[in-house]
Amino acid sequence: MDDYLVFQLYAPLASWGGQAVGQERPSDDHPGRSALLGLLAAALGIRREEEAEHRALSNACRFGIRLLAPGLALRDFHTIQVPPVAKKQQHLQTRRDELREPRVGTMLSFRSYRQDAVSVVAVTSNDARFRPAILLDTLFEPVFPLYLGRKACPPALPLNPEVISAPHLRAALDSYCIAPCLAKCCSGPSRYYWEAGMKPGMVHDYQAPRYDQPISRQHWQFAPRDEFVCLGGE
Repeated sequence: MDDYLVFQLYAPLASWGGQAVGQERPSDDHPGRSALLGLLAAALGIRREEEAEHRALSNACRFGIRLLAPGLALRDFHTIQVPPVAKKQQHLQTRRDELREPRVGTMLSFRSYRQDAVSVVAVTSNDARFRPAILLDTLFEPVFPLYLGRKACPPALPLNPEVISAPHLRAALDSYCIAPCLAKCCSGPSRYYWEAGMKPGMVHDYQAPRYDQPISRQHWQFAPRDEFVCLGGE
């Protein structure tokens, strides 16, 4: 039996960033590894510049996800004023500094969100500093605010974390009870996602690359990894 930290994620809007190309800022329908590590890091109070701590957390944790409701897609049009790029320009520290520049241009982007998506997440750890019982306490009393991908997407319900002992990932995910008010959002079979190194307790229907393995939080760099997917069958 292994210990899993299991919790729910729900918000009216969530954004699980995919690969950004040009003006598009897409969202996957379920949380990725980078977003979940960021959520735990925020709860633990790890700052973005603390690269060694982020690396230790990443090396310790593995994630599995039960997607109960993918939600509806929402695409939002954004404009933002930014100063022109100049090689000799002094680095601008804040947004206020940017807007004080004598010349600003307009940048356009399209940002995607998921509406009323519901996920259950299970976490395992091989590092005593980040064992499920410790992560449980931090999710009840996080150091920094928690977000579902973007700062505009705070959780709409408590995460209700539990430590569950189970023989494998699927048993841990299936034994967790979501908040009753979320039942109306969930219809149809669940989908399951997990990463290499876990005991899934199910056979994957396919695997696909996902570019959400953090290399550097400070420089916002990511590497690919394999994600395994079960479409809900036994």
